[in-house]
Amino acid sequence: MQVLIVHAHPEPQSFNGAMTRTAQQVLGDQGHQVTVSDLYAMNFHAASDRSNFATVADAGYFKPQAEESNASEHGGFAPELEAEIRKLEAADLLIFQFPIWWFGLPAILKGWVDRVFVMGRIYGGGRVYETGRFRGRRAMLSLTTGAPPETWVSGGRHGDIDAILRPIHRGIFQFVGYDVLRPQLSCSPARVSDEERATMLTAWRVRAAGLFAETPMEVGEY
Repeated sequence: MQVLIVHAHPEPQSFNGAMTRTAQQVLGDQGHQVTVSDLYAMNFHAASDRSNFATVADAGYFKPQAEESNASEHGGFAPELEAEIRKLEAADLLIFQFPIWWFGLPAILKGWVDRVFVMGRIYGGGRVYETGRFRGRRAMLSLTTGAPPETWVSGGRHGDIDAILRPIHRGIFQFVGYDVLRPQLSCSPARVSDEERATMLTAWRVRAAGLFAETPMEVGEY
């Protein structure tokens, strides 16, 4: 199987880095082909603008979806963007590895979604949700938080993490047809002991080995 890990953390030695390396090793050892897009290492350009395209549908008015549809039809994406689209198209399993910042994706990762999930190639023409292009493929979030686990539940200080992540689970992954796996939540890695971090990595190592056998979440669980 083909696996794409989109990694979004500026420090290679961070716990997020360790999570990505763990998944890469475990899935690779199983014989899967693992590709990592390390967005900070790539200096990935997060803003969606005319630099996305080698073609032009309307030089007088920039409408991203129209330009994406035109580029999809005429092979007109910039090389950097075309490479990421092809990685996404090839993947049977998509993993986002990131720290949750301001209750959402880091800007560089959201920018990757904005630029790579293009109309024409990835969605459009009625291909959404149950008829989405990636129906039968899997996607999941693996994220770190600054706050402890008890703050990410209903009634907790920050609220239910599933509700916070729903715009990503439903509005990004399920929108294009993915079966969504439950997120891997690693809480407060910067504030716990080495032993607790090792336990988190072990849990991820064990889980990563079975990701293709997991039962996806039901829509109501998002």
